[in-house]
Amino acid sequence: MEADGEAAVVDVAGVGYQVLVSAQTAATLAMSMSTSPSGAETHLFVHTHFVKDEPLRLYGFTDLGERRLFQTLISVQGVGPRVALAILAGMEAGDVVRAIATGDIPRLTQVKGVGRKTAERLALELREKILTLPVGKGVVLAPASSRGEPPSGPLGDVYGALVQLGYKPGEIEPLLERLDPARPVTDLVREALGALRRQ
Repeated sequence: MEADGEAAVVDVAGVGYQVLVSAQTAATLAMSMSTSPSGAETHLFVHTHFVKDEPLRLYGFTDLGERRLFQTLISVQGVGPRVALAILAGMEAGDVVRAIATGDIPRLTQVKGVGRKTAERLALELREKILTLPVGKGVVLAPASSRGEPPSGPLGDVYGALVQLGYKPGEIEPLLERLDPARPVTDLVREALGALRRQ
């Protein structure tokens, strides 16, 4: 195996494959190669990415949890592999999970290549899913009320939808206390919008 920062060439039965790697994986490979430069055996968890009219690309990770987080990030529209790798390079995996789960848009937009709309989409679409990942299970979130952050569950979905529509957290939070989380999210959003228009 040869590594040059963003990519590694993996020899598989005499055939070399270029694999794009995360910053964490690049650091792990560099350390591995410095301790045993010749003949070191390395295991990579590979994601094969195919987009029509583009060449097939391979993305490699030394950690299975990091690959799953990468795959979860690119499941969001507008988040491609390059942006996902930038997020993983700019934040620890636990910080990525925490920022998405709590809707910390300012933290996400600190990553180069992540604009406000992309950050809001990540928080809205992945809020529930992100905590089920191996890297998310150990993440501790402070209570929403003490940090002024959105709730989880259906009310969190309502919160995210209203933020996407341009409403401020200060306008939304008082309404959430009056909504019944057992009702469908679409009904709750409709009710909240009606209340916001009457204000």
